[in-house]
Amino acid sequence: MTEVAIVANAFGAQAVRLRGHDAWIDLAARAGATGFEVRRELFADEADASPEALRALGADIAARGLWAVYSTPCELYGDDGALDAAALSKAHAQADALGARWVKLQLGGFRGQAHAGAIAGVTGGRRARLVVENGQSERSGAMAQFVDLFAALEREGAPRLLGMTFDIGNWSWAGQAPLDAARALASHVEYVHCKSSQGEGARRFPIAPSIDDPLFAAVFGMLPRTAPRAIEFPLDPSRAAGDARNWVAWLAAA
Repeated sequence: MTEVAIVANAFGAQAVRLRGHDAWIDLAARAGATGFEVRRELFADEADASPEALRALGADIAARGLWAVYSTPCELYGDDGALDAAALSKAHAQADALGARWVKLQLGGFRGQAHAGAIAGVTGGRRARLVVENGQSERSGAMAQFVDLFAALEREGAPRLLGMTFDIGNWSWAGQAPLDAARALASHVEYVHCKSSQGEGARRFPIAPSIDDPLFAAVFGMLPRTAPRAIEFPLDPSRAAGDARNWVAWLAAA
């Protein structure tokens, strides 16, 4: 069985901003999840990102037997390909205050140089493991970028310096084939965001996968079962507890 996390925005972005992350932790635990992903962009107030608030939130997550992921929309690399060490350092400090297992950033404008030494200078001694996620744009969601990133880390002598969050649905946003990406990147994947998508272009939005979707079966077959799978599609608000329980069970066994 594979571990399953629930991403906070599965309960609805507005609902989380209104009620706070705390309101959903117990539901995630009762659904059988083993992890809970906190989303920086869903904080209603800047004070929610203070060390004190993050420590309190992390304690609540741990008290329910869950591990935490800290997700930030910040990008690891700027448009010029330079490492954004300040953003990485801030995200790591917040993740460590939360007590997170992983800190997740977007890849950003990677251009061929990984800056492994500078990353190691920020991440060394930190509790949270750094993972980068494929985004929804061609700029930060191209399979070739991630292939090049891990090749650059290999050249710079740090092949395991960071890992990858593989978002199955985001590949479609960026016009990429999820199965090709899984084939090329599986050895670097440590965490999996699970969602499908509907619509086109700017009107595309996340939906739950079909349980008999052959694409998901094929992708899961290529990715390591040791990589936890996260629900990042909307749960039915009229029966969120039961819906979450059913999806957690499916993802754990699929």
